[in-house]
Amino acid sequence: MGALVIGVAGGTGSGKTTLTNEISRHFPGQTSVIYHDNYYVPHDDIPISERAKLNYDSPDAFDNELMVEQLGQLIGGQPIDSPTYDYAHHTRAAQTIHIEPKPVIIVEGILIFAEPAICRLLDIKIFVDTDADVRILRRIKRDVIERGRTLQSVEEQYLNTVKPMHELYVEPSKRKADLIVPEGGRNLVALDMLIHRIAHQLEGGQGEI
Repeated sequence: MGALVIGVAGGTGSGKTTLTNEISRHFPGQTSVIYHDNYYVPHDDIPISERAKLNYDSPDAFDNELMVEQLGQLIGGQPIDSPTYDYAHHTRAAQTIHIEPKPVIIVEGILIFAEPAICRLLDIKIFVDTDADVRILRRIKRDVIERGRTLQSVEEQYLNTVKPMHELYVEPSKRKADLIVPEGGRNLVALDMLIHRIAHQLEGGQGEI
């Protein structure tokens, strides 16, 4: 039996990581997590002032070819060294993350359902659906406190690219989901369903969610 590959998508600040962490917590030592955000295309060839103006919320902003290749390796039982991203300097970081293959592989990202090559590798597709006001407040807190961004830069990026790209790509990708989960990991009913489905798979069972 191969790995169970779970895709967790949704808008910025929707609660994807909370849901991912809850799944991992319930299956310690049995989950690998690969983040789409780590696969932004590097931009070392242009000044940092220009990097800040780029659209990071379009599917073209990601090195999807590399992610599909490495996800395929994980599914095939091979470890990978995932890239990481430096959000303060808007380019790929020198550090990598070593990820070992596990029975459950979680793929998390805003735009993973908008990329057909990634979608084809997912066994279960989950869309975390959260109110836009809640999402923007979470994004401000994350980007300012955790990523060292200014409030002005977060506001400009949200209005110029995040919101329009969400409406153009993220929200329509919800139609590809097998399960839509309001409020992510805080939705205990949906989480319980997922935990039982994953446990059933790990025990050798089959069937749909």
